Amino acid sequence: MWELFLSVGTCWSCEFFLTCWFPLTGPLRAVAVLLLVGLTWLLASALFGGESASVRNFFSGKTEPRPRKYKCGLSAPCPSKHLAFRLVSGAANVIGPKICLEDKMLLSSVKNNVGRGLNIALVNGVTGELLETKIFDMWAGDVSDLLKFLRPLHEGTLVFVASFDDAATKMNDESRRLFEELGSTAVKELAFRDSWVFVGAKGIENKSPFEQRMKNSKSSNKYEGWPESLEMDGCIPLRPPLEA
Repeated sequence: MWELFLSVGTCWSCEFFLTCWFPLTGPLRAVAVLLLVGLTWLLASALFGGESASVRNFFSGKTEPRPRKYKCGLSAPCPSKHLAFRLVSGAANVIGPKICLEDKMLLSSVKNNVGRGLNIALVNGVTGELLETKIFDMWAGDVSDLLKFLRPLHEGTLVFVASFDDAATKMNDESRRLFEELGSTAVKELAFRDSWVFVGAKGIENKSPFEQRMKNSKSSNKYEGWPESLEMDGCIPLRPPLEA
């Protein structure tokens, strides 16, 4: 008996247990393995606690309800005549940004329409209709392209911005001023490889409440050479139609 105990102690496993005590073959052995795993799970739950409900649900076929998600993954629905959105900046120079509006992905790596620099989506602030998406390379591109894009915006146009890699190197005073006119307060300090997400509007009277910036800093960067990615969501009220 002592020799058996030593043998069990030195090579204890499901295989050894079944071989020694249940010399079964084929399907019966598979069933026995599943039973042994289940009993081990129950025993561990009884000893350590905390998961007993999950274990009971597993064997009873019940599943715990998951928190309900709304448009663009928001935790609560937006009020009537509001647009649900979620912005995610790029992670380092590897994972591209995302712009979601009303549960529709406007920009993402999956859609293959994102790139280094500023990723921008223009939306009609009255109807919520997507007008245009554009990428501006702020490392090797020409800032004049960005200026030509921002200058003629119509009153009430919503501007969604998500950075990827570097969004600031080619920024000049005029481009920063144009974003400030859209409601940005962080753009004036936006620097090399900072993470930035922003929602503004042409003709906004106050500063936008929808903006985040993460400074590129060696002492706090999550990735080597880049700060962590930013994620922001919320509800934007639609603008009443302009009177003729």
